[in-house]
Amino acid sequence: MIDIKLIRENADLVKENMKKKFQDEKLFIVDEVAELDQSYRECKQAADTLRGKRNEVSDKIGSLMREGKKELALKIKDEIAKIGDEIKELEEKEENLATEIKQRMYLIPNIIDESVPIGKDDTENVEIEKFGEPIVPDYEIPYHADICEALSGLDKESAGRTSGNGFYYLTGDIARLHSAMLSYARDFMIDKGFTYCIPPFMIHGDVVNGVMSFKEMEAMMYKIEGEDLYLIGTSEHSMIGRFKDQIIKEENLPICLTSYSPCFRKEGGAHGLEERGLYRVHQFEKQEMVVLCKIEDAFTWYNKMWQYTVGFFRSLDVPVRTLECCSGDLADLKVKSCDVEAWSPRQQKYFEVGSCSTLGDAQARRLSIRAKGEKGTYLVATLNNTVVASPRGLIALIENNYQKDGSIKIPKALQPYMGGKEKIEKK
Repeated sequence: MIDIKLIRENADLVKENMKKKFQDEKLFIVDEVAELDQSYRECKQAADTLRGKRNEVSDKIGSLMREGKKELALKIKDEIAKIGDEIKELEEKEENLATEIKQRMYLIPNIIDESVPIGKDDTENVEIEKFGEPIVPDYEIPYHADICEALSGLDKESAGRTSGNGFYYLTGDIARLHSAMLSYARDFMIDKGFTYCIPPFMIHGDVVNGVMSFKEMEAMMYKIEGEDLYLIGTSEHSMIGRFKDQIIKEENLPICLTSYSPCFRKEGGAHGLEERGLYRVHQFEKQEMVVLCKIEDAFTWYNKMWQYTVGFFRSLDVPVRTLECCSGDLADLKVKSCDVEAWSPRQQKYFEVGSCSTLGDAQARRLSIRAKGEKGTYLVATLNNTVVASPRGLIALIENNYQKDGSIKIPKALQPYMGGKEKIEKK
């Protein structure tokens, strides 16, 4: 959510930002907010004036009573009661206007950074850099689900009976490899100075509204029937929510956290081959990184964070590239974002395995997360980034370490988490 001062002082900038995000259908909202805000401020000023008048008149009552002017004092009391009724009406109007403004402000996208490329959707994202040589071996690499099944590591048929499409059982060494990646990711980030956390896996609706747009919520979140609880789609949701309505001591910034959680998503677009495999599923596990810092430090942390993900995958012998997300591909709260994509030797193309974003103070404004220093209290910046999400990260690992004999080579970094095992092979 942007600062309403931007609409008061530079509405054209807000509208131009909407156009860059190809949201021209929302332009009228800016004018609506401006009109409502004007009414709100007039209402507030009128209420403040009446409160001042009430205080001024109230001070006279004691003097009149001491002077024996009881009748006049009672008359003034009646006047105060009428002023009180007017104030109450204005306060109710003020509250209603504030609600109307807030509902509309939630629909206005954050101001994107000037470096963000302009484009309508993810097809116009821009490649930044490649890391590692994308190799295509001289032997066929089967579909990842077939590799896992051949190694007795995947059972989607049973999951279909228990839960439906988009769910799976991982078993044996494949399940162990999946867990090894997550454990290694945890330790990888701890070594970078991040504090490890396991957050709640369900959050209240007001936290959901604080961390994401309504459009994202509808597309992603599962709601618990009859409860004000949602299953998280990423641990960023509950990790940022942890600081709701808090004032952080400036000396404690930056706060650098790495969190593990299962994640739950509707993934309404799943179909075809992806539905048969593990690429697009309704539940997965993820190691995340979250940073809260001063606004002026946000881009320094942004660049550190995506580089950590690149370093993680390169340590597993997985070639990756980074893509700059264009304006139309940015969620409404994001200032800037880039994707980390892993090489698929089977498909001979890259696919997304992580996303790094800086949201400026948008989440902090929605959730009232502030820091206090010598110069006063201010909103913090929030950032998030994927270290690894599995099983999507598992697919990248399996394909890039698949051997001609049907085995999977285990990268050295993961071998300690696999009991020293160097490869997974058919039993």
